[in-house]
Amino acid sequence: MPPAFLAAVDALRSARLRPELEVEATRPPQRLAPHAYALEAAVVDGEDDLADGRLVLLHDPAGHDAWEGTFRLVTLVRAELEPEMAADPLLPEVCWSWLTGALDARGLSYGEAGGTVTRAGSHYFGALSARRPATQIEIRASWTPREWRGGIPDTASHLMAWGDLLCQIAGLPPSDLSDAAVVTLPQRRGPQIS
Repeated sequence: MPPAFLAAVDALRSARLRPELEVEATRPPQRLAPHAYALEAAVVDGEDDLADGRLVLLHDPAGHDAWEGTFRLVTLVRAELEPEMAADPLLPEVCWSWLTGALDARGLSYGEAGGTVTRAGSHYFGALSARRPATQIEIRASWTPREWRGGIPDTASHLMAWGDLLCQIAGLPPSDLSDAAVVTLPQRRGPQIS
């Protein structure tokens, strides 16, 4: 394993995250890059999982043209929302701004960010008709962390920003309540997006 990759993984392991987050290492994808490390997380409130996600650190020592770097972070975050939320035309833009806002709020430098925001609604029929309709929002994204100190990105800070995103999509208030620019999502209730 390249020393830069091992140092980036060690930084991930040392990150201090919000107490609502349960994080564990998981098997990384095998074909996206020569080296990969993956984490799964859930935002937990008692017995309820409010949101879950996966963050993958990729490393290609030779670099990757599309990444414009040697490291890449890839994520999937999702949460169940009220069905009324799916009709809001601003929802995708707001959710995307949560990702970039979480990175910016921590002063992180990143490039080549791209991804999708998907909203899906489920209505149940027949034997499942007792279930209430469900709507899920999903953010799939990737970005290149800008490197510092010998070509090693600040992966701990990127993980903390990702944790902020996961908590925000779960409807939790920001950990720093003095930031009035942050838009939060009410926890599984009829949200108001502004």
